Amino acid sequence: MNDAYKLAPAAGSKIAVIGACGGIGSDIVQKLVVADCEVAAIDLEKSIHEAPSTAAHVIAFDGRDENSIDRMAQQLESVMPRLDGLVIASGFAGQRMPIGDWSVEAIDEIVSGNLRLMTLCLRALVPLLQHEDTASVVLITSDMAYIPQPGYAPYVAAKAGLVAMGQSVAREVAPNVRINFVSPGAVDTPFLRGGRGRTADPHAPLRFDMDEYLEKIPLARLAVAEDVTGPTLFLLGPGSSYMTGNILHISGGAFMG
Repeated sequence: MNDAYKLAPAAGSKIAVIGACGGIGSDIVQKLVVADCEVAAIDLEKSIHEAPSTAAHVIAFDGRDENSIDRMAQQLESVMPRLDGLVIASGFAGQRMPIGDWSVEAIDEIVSGNLRLMTLCLRALVPLLQHEDTASVVLITSDMAYIPQPGYAPYVAAKAGLVAMGQSVAREVAPNVRINFVSPGAVDTPFLRGGRGRTADPHAPLRFDMDEYLEKIPLARLAVAEDVTGPTLFLLGPGSSYMTGNILHISGGAFMG
């Protein structure tokens, strides 16, 4: 084979990463830059200072605000009139609480910061993905949608809804745009202690009992960001050209579907 078959996107590909300042998002940006892609790093105003310095473009926005999303899309279009790829890695789970303790405001915040954000971002950026070549979208969901954990009902519902929404849009925009999903279990990033931008304390308590969790993982370890980045780059690249609407579960074997 010529130099080994390349599964990552082609050099020069223009790719936007939303949620670029999180543990997974920042690793995706860095690996795309190593693959010689032109990357736009997009995240919250309060987090954007943490964007990887290697990104060609940095854009701040508020994913809860429809107008801010539209402005982000316009700003992105000004530097990337067409996209070859899009990754949406934003989201947060909130605090673990019994269903009776969830207020309407807290439920709305979780749904807005996950399902609504991804739906509005996809709506805003589909025009940049629809061109003569095939573009690829990767939505980062969660294996909590398939192995629901008690106390996270709104997050579980939002992530499950994300897959249903994305698969619906995948049928709508095919064959020029492919939409696939990466569904991680727990990943060793700040998200496990509240998410980057939500707590600066690396010693904050974990969301779950680590020993109990690892007993259920056939591969017997916690995932790291690179475990999610590899499948994401594959879905953005030519090796997945006959895939759309598919879900790659990155859970160390906890979920086998």
